[in-house]
Amino acid sequence: MAGLARGVAAAILLLSMTTFGFAANKVIIILDASGSMWAQIDGKPKLEIARESLRTVLQSVPSDDEIGFMAYGHREKGSCDDIQLIVPPQAGSGSAISAAADSLKFLGKTPLTAAVKQAAEALKYTEDKATVVLITDGLETCGGDPCALGKELEASGVDFTADVVGFGLTADEGKQIACLADNTGGKYIQASDEKALQEALAETVAAPVPAPEPAPAPAPAPAPEPAKPDFNFQPTVVMAEGGEPITDGNAWEIYKADADGSRGAAVTTEYGAYNGNLEPGDYIVVARDDEAKVEQKFKIEAGQVYKPLFTLNAGTILIHPRPSQGADISDAASLNFVYPGGSTTHYGDTKVIVPAGEQKITVQIGAGTVTETMQLAAGQTVEKDVIVGVGHVVLNAFYLAGSDKADSSGLGFEIVKAKKKIDGTRDSVEHSYGPDSKFWLPPDDYVALTTLDLAVVEHPFSIKVGDAMDIKVPLDAGVLAMSAPGAYSIEILSAKKEIEGKRKALGLNYGDTWQQTVPAGDYVIVRHMSDAGHDKEMPVTVKAGERSEMTVTP
Repeated sequence: MAGLARGVAAAILLLSMTTFGFAANKVIIILDASGSMWAQIDGKPKLEIARESLRTVLQSVPSDDEIGFMAYGHREKGSCDDIQLIVPPQAGSGSAISAAADSLKFLGKTPLTAAVKQAAEALKYTEDKATVVLITDGLETCGGDPCALGKELEASGVDFTADVVGFGLTADEGKQIACLADNTGGKYIQASDEKALQEALAETVAAPVPAPEPAPAPAPAPAPEPAKPDFNFQPTVVMAEGGEPITDGNAWEIYKADADGSRGAAVTTEYGAYNGNLEPGDYIVVARDDEAKVEQKFKIEAGQVYKPLFTLNAGTILIHPRPSQGADISDAASLNFVYPGGSTTHYGDTKVIVPAGEQKITVQIGAGTVTETMQLAAGQTVEKDVIVGVGHVVLNAFYLAGSDKADSSGLGFEIVKAKKKIDGTRDSVEHSYGPDSKFWLPPDDYVALTTLDLAVVEHPFSIKVGDAMDIKVPLDAGVLAMSAPGAYSIEILSAKKEIEGKRKALGLNYGDTWQQTVPAGDYVIVRHMSDAGHDKEMPVTVKAGERSEMTVTP
């Protein structure tokens, strides 16, 4: 998997300089944050591959490029309007985009057509050159037409381009969104699995190299040139002074040096042991291994061979996150490393190379978090288990104890602290939706707030470190299916009147049919018509664990 991540990072790095045109005046990257991005490739969630790849690319984007970041499906589970420009296009936005991507929740729908349209408008595509890069693992789910949008943007834009990465789509699915790129002169990249992702990105960035300037006419009777060596640049990189050369997992980034000594155009990126030929001139060479890097400046002269040594001054950390002592390593753990000069986030069992010095490592499993600080010497390898100290809970709801399990997508669980604050509220800890909702929780007393339509139940429980609990929450509720032909709306009221003679309104739905889960008890159903004075009400009794059907006739 590490090889894949490096391959993807390298391909996307090239991609940022060629096919996707990060060198354009302004670019907005759109990331699919729908729930399907939790699907895994070789045991690693697609959303994490996307996060790590973005982070690597953005580290190498020139500081004056104006890059923006948009996401959809990251705040609401079922909304087609959940589209947000999180980072407006601006220079030096790489760290802000990486942080935004790391904080996204992946749970919603896929309004990709509307997102591309909003990104184009944010870039003022009818006035300026604009580029949008869409990364999606799903098709449009909100009724948009990406093919028609592509034609519209191409026709009305000054110089608009949409590039699309189909991450994990089948060939047939890819055809349904490739037109968005084709209709704007952009590129569509098909990436069906791990290997295909790497190969597709590498193939796409194989852009033609501009033809060289015509060589000047040779001077009369030129002197014969000395024989050129096979290679004139053979660098070596070590973790620490006196260490063994690194030949696997490392990268070499070579740039032209501008007149002011800063990085100029990228020349090449190579991996492992590198032997190359560089044309005479000034260069900046970056040696990198994971999060550690060091750079040197060189002046290459004809006929000379250069064998420089690069010292990363870095070490290796291996962290095995476990929820409790003796438990298996947790794939659900997130690990944030803060090291001298930067930070990075990994997931599950982790090996990372970082600059030497003080390391702050925060490991989170569910609602449990633990932070450790250590000193890492250059060349040192530290391996340790980190115990977060949590227990595991699986929550399900049942209409009645021993009856049918509630498997509606509208089922929601909120874990709150059992102890109330002085104002009577409780601290919220975690949320989840649907049956078999899983939570990792530190030891404490909690209440599971379970909601399904109009049924709301509080279920207290306590958990200790290492516990594995399967909690069944009885809703003491039934399903009420209501029909009122020709109705403008249907309303549910309590059967019992309050002291002032009014019934409490429990729910309202527009239309003439409605189905809700409601607590067992007596209710009054009101059929509202568009004409005043034609309302009609009817009593109904709902039994726990049963379905009740009723029709309010004119």
